[in-house]
Amino acid sequence: GLRQNAGKDKRKYKKSLPSTQPNSSVYIHSINQFLLLFKMKSFTFLALLAVLASVSNVAAVECEVCTKVMDDIRGTMSKEDSRKKPKVEEAMGEYCASKLGPRERKICYYIDPIKRDVAQPFSLGMTSLKVCQRITKSNPEICSVKFPVKTENLEPKDLSKLRVKQLKSILADRGVECKGCLEKDEFIKKVQDTEHLSTEEL
Repeated sequence: GLRQNAGKDKRKYKKSLPSTQPNSSVYIHSINQFLLLFKMKSFTFLALLAVLASVSNVAAVECEVCTKVMDDIRGTMSKEDSRKKPKVEEAMGEYCASKLGPRERKICYYIDPIKRDVAQPFSLGMTSLKVCQRITKSNPEICSVKFPVKTENLEPKDLSKLRVKQLKSILADRGVECKGCLEKDEFIKKVQDTEHLSTEEL
């Protein structure tokens, strides 16, 4: 009698214990939650990279002429000389004394009074873009110098993608003013009508 009662009590005790077997649905749910979180973090990371790339591209376009000038100067120097500030200043002087386009000449005009400020980051091995971004603090005009937009091969639909500000800039480069122009289409027509005034030497 005692053995039977002990056996019953043992079975009741086992039934009252919480199950130690893993619940498959809970396990799968946890995996799905982890994967979802991973995807969200991956998407956020990729979005951040895209924003950084976009910012970098904008900066590069903003300082495009200055960056080209720094690249050109660096191209005339040996790696060893590019680390010496006096040599950098000398190379800048020689470059700016050579035959240059109007945009490059403008950059030379801006950097001539601040050669030492330019030579410092240049000699440290900074990229041309970084050098330009640093020296533009001394003169904001440096990074505002841009190459003209080439319009001779652009269709009207391509010109329509440009902002009115850009169209005005193209006309200003040609020494033309769009008097009485209010609509974007009018600026586009003026750009097309004055195409013959567009030159590389602007």
